[in-house]
Amino acid sequence: MAGGIIFSYDDLFDPDYASLHPLVCHLCHEQYRQPCLLDCYHIFCASCLRGRTNDNRLNCPLCGYPSVLMGTNALPPEDRLLGFLVDNSIDSVVQCANCDVECKAQDAGPMYYCNTCSQPLCGECRELTHSARMFSQHDVVSLAKRTKEGHRKCSLHEELYIMFSTEKKSMLCIKCFRDMQIENRTHCIDIETAYGQGCEILDQAVLAVKELQTSAREAIVLLKAMLGEVRTSAEEEETAICTLFNSMQEKLAERKKALLKAAERLSPLSMSCLSPSLEMPFGRRPTFHRNICTKVLLAEGRESPFTEHCRNFEKSYRILQTEVQRLKDEVQEMHRDLTKHHSLINTDTMDEILERSLLIDEQIASQYSAVQTQRAVFEEIWDVTFQRVTNEQEIYEAQLHDLLQLKQENSYLTTIARQIGPYILSIAKVKERLEPRFVIILT
Repeated sequence: MAGGIIFSYDDLFDPDYASLHPLVCHLCHEQYRQPCLLDCYHIFCASCLRGRTNDNRLNCPLCGYPSVLMGTNALPPEDRLLGFLVDNSIDSVVQCANCDVECKAQDAGPMYYCNTCSQPLCGECRELTHSARMFSQHDVVSLAKRTKEGHRKCSLHEELYIMFSTEKKSMLCIKCFRDMQIENRTHCIDIETAYGQGCEILDQAVLAVKELQTSAREAIVLLKAMLGEVRTSAEEEETAICTLFNSMQEKLAERKKALLKAAERLSPLSMSCLSPSLEMPFGRRPTFHRNICTKVLLAEGRESPFTEHCRNFEKSYRILQTEVQRLKDEVQEMHRDLTKHHSLINTDTMDEILERSLLIDEQIASQYSAVQTQRAVFEEIWDVTFQRVTNEQEIYEAQLHDLLQLKQENSYLTTIARQIGPYILSIAKVKERLEPRFVIILT
């Protein structure tokens, strides 16, 4: 779990973990020997941490937090406070100085110790020997709170500690106090006062540690709840994403089927949609009124520039109309063969129809331009007789209208021919590919 962003806090609430003695290593489950403090504030024996170093880094066996070490075979710094507690908690057999009753120091509930006499006492002997008035000043405490002899005497002078230097933070015996400079003696207090102040500081530190433990425990509980919510939200989001993805796939599949069906309906051989565009322009006919008026005008037998023009116009118009009708019949037949009989059409025929259509379009445009240029000549003649002019004007406008209508019909034919052209080319290419196979099969 080393290096992970989120690590498990479940071990911190494990009953075995919580009930483990504070002076027992979590790895070897024995009393600490040279306790080492990691950067994550977890403590282990020095022997338990050896061999776990990797690139001057030591990952905590509990939480995986890396600790940086100085040196190849270096270990984390030793926790002297914990070492002091371990040294003072070693089990030893204590014997009452008066009645020779023996018991272990940690299990000696009714045992006492007189710091003044430096002797252990049982409960009965304490009442018998130290109840007198002369022992009222003796410091009698429980055996667990006794002061060891080695901790009461100065290591240099073998004298009892009587003073404490607040400047150097060290205990002093009488000789140490005498050897000090006079100005430094002002920072010294008696050992009992220092002990009381130290107890107060220790009590405050204990309270702060307890508050820190409480806040840490609450933070851990809150963090576990938040992690649970995050996991639940992640699962819900995953389920929602999967559901949305599946629904989108189903909709895409349905859309794909619909598009494929539409593409099948719009295949190249399905040309029925072009039939309305063929029928609409072909239903029109030349103006009936123009035909009647022109025949009446020519039957009168009066020779004039306009009658000559009408005679020539009728001839050219019939020729153009006949060509357009032939082209119309050919296009209709080709369209019918393509849509109903699914016959193969030669591309040369299609090119010929287009060329003829373009040629007729040029002829119609030329005829229309020729008629348009004669307007000025006819306007002079129309001024002679108003009624005749009116009749001729109507005929003239009808002529222009018929030419435009014929031009429009030819334009429809050209458009339709161009629309059919790509299909005919595609069918011709398919036919070219299939002809060699047919030849092989016939042979």
